Amino acid sequence: MIHPITISDLMGLKEPLPLADVRTPAEFAHGHVPGACNLPLFSNEERVLVGTTYKQVGKEAAILLGFDLTGPKWSGFIRQAMEIAPHKKIALHCWRGGMRSGAMAWALDLYGFEVLLLQGGYKHYRRWVLDQFEATYPLFLLGGMTGSGKTRILHELRALGQQVIDLEDLAQHQGSAYGSMNKFVQPTQEQFENNLAAELSKHDKQRKIWVEDESSSIGKCMVPRPFWNQMVTSFLIDIKVPAEQRMEALIQEYGSLDKNFLLECTARIRKRLGHDRAKNAMLAIEEDRMADFIQVVMTYYDKSYRSSLIRRDPSHILPVDLENTDHHRNAREILNAIQAIPQAH
Repeated sequence: MIHPITISDLMGLKEPLPLADVRTPAEFAHGHVPGACNLPLFSNEERVLVGTTYKQVGKEAAILLGFDLTGPKWSGFIRQAMEIAPHKKIALHCWRGGMRSGAMAWALDLYGFEVLLLQGGYKHYRRWVLDQFEATYPLFLLGGMTGSGKTRILHELRALGQQVIDLEDLAQHQGSAYGSMNKFVQPTQEQFENNLAAELSKHDKQRKIWVEDESSSIGKCMVPRPFWNQMVTSFLIDIKVPAEQRMEALIQEYGSLDKNFLLECTARIRKRLGHDRAKNAMLAIEEDRMADFIQVVMTYYDKSYRSSLIRRDPSHILPVDLENTDHHRNAREILNAIQAIPQAH
C-alpha cells in the first residue's frame, strides 16, 4: 500500500520510520533529512541525462530513458530497501514528490512494502526547516571567555535534565580560527540548518533551552538569521573563570595539535591579531612555547568577547563566578544562580 504523508506528520511520528531519499548521491550530500538513507534512483550522471532529455525532447522521452537506465537495477533497489526497512514499512521522498519517488514507491509496493510517500518531497521539508527558525524559543545563552569550559558545562546541564542545543557539535567546529581542531569536517550550510531544525523540533518551547554564546558564523556554517536574532537578545549567563585555569585548559586542548595546523590558522588571522602579535604567536608555536602562544590567542579572543558583551543589554547579563574545574558542580552553580531570574521559570 502507498499512503501520502505530510512533513509535519512524518516529524510527529512517535516511533521513527526508516526514510529513504531517492535523489542522487550529490543531492543527498548537499543536504538531507537527518537520519535518512540514500536510495538513489539515478546516479549523478544519469540524472543529468534524464533532465537534459526532458528539456530538449520531452517528458515521455525522459521517462523512457529513465526506465532504460534503471531497468537492471530494480532488484538491487528492493534489496537495499529491505536492508533499510526489514519490516517492509518505509517512507520515501525525492525532490518534489514526483516521478522518482513515485516509481520507487510503485516497485516497493509491488514487492509488498507499506510505503509512506512524503508529499512535496525534500522541497517541502526545506520549507519546514526554515519555519523552525521563525518560531520563538526561550533561549538562555552560556557565555564566557575562551577556555572557560562552556561546552563541557553545557553537556553537564544536559545530563542534569536541561534542554541543550550544541551548535558547535552540529557545525562540527569549535568556533575559533582553530575550531576545526585539524580533524572535524563541517557539514554543508544546508545540512547544518537541517540538523539544527531537527534538534529544535525535539525541544519543549515552554522550557528554557541552553545554547552556547556564538558569533553568527561557526567556521563556514552560518547560524540562521532569525534564530541568531533571538540569540543576541536572549539572557546571557557570563561565566567568570580564572585566567590561569583557562590557560591550562587551552594548553591541554591545543598543545597536542599539529604545529603546521596551528601556524596556518594563526596566519589566517594575522591581520586581526596584528602583525607583531601574530609573529610572536607563530614563533612561540615553532619553539614549543605553548603557554606564550595561548597567551596571545587569549588576549585577542578576550578582547573580542568583551566587545560583544558591550553590545548587549546589561540587564540581560548575569555574571557567575566559577572557581574550580568540576564542570558538573559548575553546572549546578549556574542553575542555582538563575533562580532569581524571572525568565528562568
